[in-house]
Amino acid sequence: MKQYATIAVLAATVLASFPAFAETVKVLSIEPNVKEGRDFYAAAIEKFEKANPDIKIQFDYLDDTSFKSKLPTLLQSDARPDIFFTWTGGVFHEQADAGVLKDISGDVDPKALETFAPGGIKALTYKDKLYGLPMYAGVVVLFYNKELTDKAGVDPKTIKTWDDFLAAVKTVKEAGITPIVVGGKSKWPLQHYYGYLATRIAGTDGIAAAAAGESDGLAGPDFVKAGEEFRKLADLQPFQPGFMDTDNSKAGGLFGDGRGAFILSGNYMIGAQKRNSTSGAGISDDNLGFIPFPVVEGGKGDPADTFGGINGWLVSKNATPAAAKFLESLMDLDNQTTSASMDLWLPIVKGADAGIKNANIKAIANLLASAPHHQLYLDQELGANVGAAMNDASAQLATGDISPEEAAEMVEEANEMR
Repeated sequence: MKQYATIAVLAATVLASFPAFAETVKVLSIEPNVKEGRDFYAAAIEKFEKANPDIKIQFDYLDDTSFKSKLPTLLQSDARPDIFFTWTGGVFHEQADAGVLKDISGDVDPKALETFAPGGIKALTYKDKLYGLPMYAGVVVLFYNKELTDKAGVDPKTIKTWDDFLAAVKTVKEAGITPIVVGGKSKWPLQHYYGYLATRIAGTDGIAAAAAGESDGLAGPDFVKAGEEFRKLADLQPFQPGFMDTDNSKAGGLFGDGRGAFILSGNYMIGAQKRNSTSGAGISDDNLGFIPFPVVEGGKGDPADTFGGINGWLVSKNATPAAAKFLESLMDLDNQTTSASMDLWLPIVKGADAGIKNANIKAIANLLASAPHHQLYLDQELGANVGAAMNDASAQLATGDISPEEAAEMVEEANEMR
């Protein structure tokens, strides 16, 4: 009997060392562009679970396309994730209106909220309710290959206006060099041109007013003008052969292989052009430069405004406070500084930029920090249906299949239906 009593005591001791019930928080993310992204999340999860043994984090990944197509159905089912990735903007607002999100305003420590840049919290707030936390920002700039622009006799640092850029494109092409690489098959890389031009011409306030239906909405003069300026570029035939059969990943590799002088892309391109290049080395850091997107003379937008994304995480309805608790940990200064040191993205927690090592990323972070406004990608800002129309219109403008007026009408028709 004594032996059995000893076993019972040992069993009770072992059981006491484990939580009676480990709650599982399910997280759904887009697939990171690099292995280091998964490694970062794995380390952050390990740290959190060690500090919170009563909570288990289940992290699942989908590629961008699958994520966008499957998420709406998942959110309406019992299999919905507790936390999921978001590009914010109109799609996020539609999800909130559909009632599939949870207001976590009361679940997050106010001191934690103070650590974020104000724009980040604003991006995850809708109708005065906080539905998630921001993770990182993205800024679109014009990257260039210094060796190729030098060969063409073009100094990108002198490009200040859109007309300057068009002139530079002509000069590069006359030198026998492809001026611009773009992933036209993905469509949204072409929207960067249309959207950035709209930001320069209409301004962030003008875009918001047009989206609300003012002054002919998204078919108004400023958006027709943006299409006209984009067509001026497209008419120069500046893109690589077969650009509409090239997706964004392949385009990054082509740029990294020196197959074009410029590429308009987010800060992630610094690493992507290396990873996707034939050599795996791409353009060296000292041979890669960038300039802000040119201003359009007479435009209403602030020349210092940036264009890009604020990405983060949303919490779905019925999630427990454990979801917000994990997000607080994932976005703490230590984790954000670590992600910055790994050159994964532009962190959005104050002070985390101290971890940035790459000179170009640091310069882009400074560009964002000094921007009066940061315009969200229009295909995200305007919601799923309008965003799809914006991407389609951008692609058809690039191929010359529609006029600027037709492109603006296409987008406005989608806007009127939402």
